[in-house]
Amino acid sequence: MDAIDVVMLIAPLVTLVAIGGVRVGTRLGLPALLLFLLFGMVLGESGFGFEFDDATVAQGLGYAALVLILAEGGLTTKWEEIRPSIGLATVLATVGVVVTIGLMTVIGHYALGLPLILALLFGAVNAGTDAAAVFSVLRGIPLPGRVRAVLEGESGLNDAPTVLIVTAATALAVGDRPAGGVAGVAAMVVAQLAGGIALGAVLGALGVFVLRRFALPAAGLYPLAALAWSVLAYGLATQISVSGFAAVYLCAMVLGNGRLPHRHATQAFAEGTGWIAQIGLFVMLGLLASPGRITWDTAVTALLAGLFLTFLVRPLAVALCAVWFRMPWREQAFLSWAGLRGAVPIILATVPMAAQMEDADRLFDAVLVFVVCYTAIQAPSLPWVARRLGLVRTGACTAVEIEPAPMDERRADLFKVTLTQDSRLTGLPLRCLDLPADTVVALVMRGPDSFAPEGDTVLRRHDTLLVVAPGRQEGAVERYFAEVTAAPEDDPA
Repeated sequence: MDAIDVVMLIAPLVTLVAIGGVRVGTRLGLPALLLFLLFGMVLGESGFGFEFDDATVAQGLGYAALVLILAEGGLTTKWEEIRPSIGLATVLATVGVVVTIGLMTVIGHYALGLPLILALLFGAVNAGTDAAAVFSVLRGIPLPGRVRAVLEGESGLNDAPTVLIVTAATALAVGDRPAGGVAGVAAMVVAQLAGGIALGAVLGALGVFVLRRFALPAAGLYPLAALAWSVLAYGLATQISVSGFAAVYLCAMVLGNGRLPHRHATQAFAEGTGWIAQIGLFVMLGLLASPGRITWDTAVTALLAGLFLTFLVRPLAVALCAVWFRMPWREQAFLSWAGLRGAVPIILATVPMAAQMEDADRLFDAVLVFVVCYTAIQAPSLPWVARRLGLVRTGACTAVEIEPAPMDERRADLFKVTLTQDSRLTGLPLRCLDLPADTVVALVMRGPDSFAPEGDTVLRRHDTLLVVAPGRQEGAVERYFAEVTAAPEDDPA
């Protein structure tokens, strides 16, 4: 009990300090994830002396945290925004990963003098962009929808193939040759990725069917149910030997776009859970790191490999994948620079360590140096790069926020509709709203006041309307507000 009490004291203190780091990171223009990592190093053997060197435990905890991060990313991804770009995102997450691994293996072996298997593993570990870094950094930049969708979709999907390839390469490095050779590994990756995507889509659709038809007794149960259902997809996927990371991301994305009750509360809960997972993950990885073990030779090799990856390999991979989708060069340039690495490469670097591969510590140290240095350079510069490339949307806005909350027995829905800065409903009297049949605005909340509106009540910016509708009209109400409240810049007239 004494040990548990100490944990209950230290864990919230670490969490609160890390949350404060989010604010500091925002002010400094640095991703808070790096501050979490450095905080873990300060707590570790080179700082306060907390020792943690179990790579197997780190790998397991890292995978668990990554599942929660991918679930949060899926639940908060809007399908209508990502759908036009899902093709390019998928190609980057598969073909782009293979191109990156191939080029980095050649460069690492012949230009940097690394052993062939070490060069292969360095390329595989760093081939994918990181979901945690992309989700936390890019959503604060008003980018074109296609660019944001490609980056978010790529980071959500590329974890699955990279994990499989790193696992296979590690097995090869320790003398366990995979069946079928390179062709067998490629077939396994394709089959597991396809299986994970299919399983995630099916379970997501089933989850939407169930959660939309059963009114739970407490609103707080819906976020728990959605997150648990997403994690269930990962667990089932691992039991049938398909990609759990693809399954959890697809399942969560289907749930997040399924017009679930209390959808905004679910997304807010998922974001909070994702932050907790990121804090715990990066602090743990910081504890695992040993800065005193990093040699100059390792650091220089990591920085040189990062130069090749950032300025040559990533742009080539993006260009080869984007050429079929007619993407303008400015958007390709931003995709190349925004290929952020974060927790995932460091987690994957624990796989060879857990397998006790020779030179595994050297690989982990090189990946750590690469991630810290290049993320610290790339992430703060993204807003400036987007502006220089002319990609920042100055008029980006959301007209309304709509959240359905089911009433008992699913006979009625209560909608909370918030008019944001540029809503076209601003200045209109209530009688001008052509609401679906049997739908009424029951209350208007304006600042500190709430009142029952009349037909001549004029709507204002930031008003929140409580709209009551029969359960059968849920879709019609959401479509109505989505259509009549588009931003002025989107008006074809």
